[in-house]
Formats: sequence, C-alpha cells, structure tokens
Amino acid sequence: MKRTEPEHAAHKSPAALLLTVAGVLGRLIPHPPNFAPVGAASLFSGAKLPWWQAYLVPIAVMAATDPILGAYYGVPAFSRAQIFIYASFLISVAIGRAMRHRLTVPRIAAATLLCATQFFFITNFAVWLTSTIYPATPAGLAACYIAGIPFFGWTLAGNVVYSAVLFGLEAWISRLTQARAQPAAA
Repeated sequence: MKRTEPEHAAHKSPAALLLTVAGVLGRLIPHPPNFAPVGAASLFSGAKLPWWQAYLVPIAVMAATDPILGAYYGVPAFSRAQIFIYASFLISVAIGRAMRHRLTVPRIAAATLLCATQFFFITNFAVWLTSTIYPATPAGLAACYIAGIPFFGWTLAGNVVYSAVLFGLEAWISRLTQARAQPAAA
C-alpha cells in the first residue's frame, strides 16, 4: 500500500527543510550541556516536513555531525547509548507528526515539554544501562535519574527556545511568502 499524505503548503516549504537542517546543525555551536536545538528540530520536522524527510533529516544530520563533535571533544563519535538518543529524536518526530494538522501555541508548548521529558527518561536510562557509572540496580537507576535532573532543565530550556525560533520563523516566512504571492489591489 502506497503511503500518501495530504498536500499542504507547509509540507512543500523549502523553508521548513532548511530550518530543520539549520536547527540540527546548530548543535555544532558551543552551548550549555543539553541546550541544543536537535529536540526542537526533530519536533519541528515532524510537524512540517513530509514523513520521509521528517524522520530522515534529523537522524542524517546527527549521524554526520556526531563524528565532528566526537573529534572535537576527543570521545568516540558513536556509543552504545547512541541508539537510544536517536530513538528519542525519532519519538520527537512522531510527536510532531501527531500534531501537524492542529498546530497551535499551546499544542506546540505541550509537545515541547513532552519531547524534553521523554528525552530525559530515555537517555538517562541509556546512561544507566550502557555505562558503569551507576550500579545495575533500581537504586542505581534512581541515582542516574537524580543526577540527570540539572540536564533536564537545559534540555527543556533548549527545546522551548529553539521550538519558538523554528516554528516562529517558519510562520513568519510563510506569511511573507503568502503576502508576496497576493496580487496587488487595484
């Protein structure tokens, strides 16, 4: 069965694709821990891009930039936890897909919070599961989540700021494009 999707102007927008790529590339700019645009860019791509681009673009750009960041910080580009991180961003894309036909500020805000929360739980679970930092016990998992709380604040702040920028810029560009497409009143 062929997968089809309604033809909405937002799904044809080159601006949405460029904003998604720019958002994910923004992770290369120095920032506080977890105050990165990838979660917001994943949510945005789910809401604004055709399904195949929505899932492919954030992961492809992540895979391309991970070796750059690994070399810069002197750490392996890919780790056992990477699959959890990528899966979390794919979940953020799915959250964006779920709300793509009903984009309102309250829905975007709720989705932004949901994306940050699921990222926190999934990635801290991955740290606990794949590292030797915490004991492989329920107490170790709890300690891992507690240690991750400060990073959650940065993740949420980054998602809020970058979601506002991405969704706001796309709305502004769409309005400009529509205004220019309108014939001048005689």
